[in-house]
Amino acid sequence: MSKKIIVSDQAPAPIGPYSQAVKAGNMLFVSGQIPFDQVTGEMINENITEETHQVMKNLEAILSEAGMTFSNVVKCSIFIKDMGQFSTINEAYAQYFKSEPPARETVEVARLPKDVNVEISCIAVDL
Repeated sequence: MSKKIIVSDQAPAPIGPYSQAVKAGNMLFVSGQIPFDQVTGEMINENITEETHQVMKNLEAILSEAGMTFSNVVKCSIFIKDMGQFSTINEAYAQYFKSEPPARETVEVARLPKDVNVEISCIAVDL
């Protein structure tokens, strides 16, 4: 099985010893993304809806770099600071999975990198 590191200049660079994504065989493991806009260099934190959309854009950029789309995603993990924002995050997230949404878990956590409110990772399969 081959392993390839995936790097997109359209998504935030890692802030630690990890890769944006690793493709192993036909599977892509995308590291958790936060609402950082690589183009403007700004953290998007006006509201949880905009934060979630930026996270999804970052995931999309990495998927695209690997030749995939959201239709290839089979699993997502969502980490949020406030479960009270679950429905708002869910509304934004759902816009990226119109049909056949992936498996998923959502976990409330005490703190996230850069003190953001949402972080999402995913696993995709190239079928």
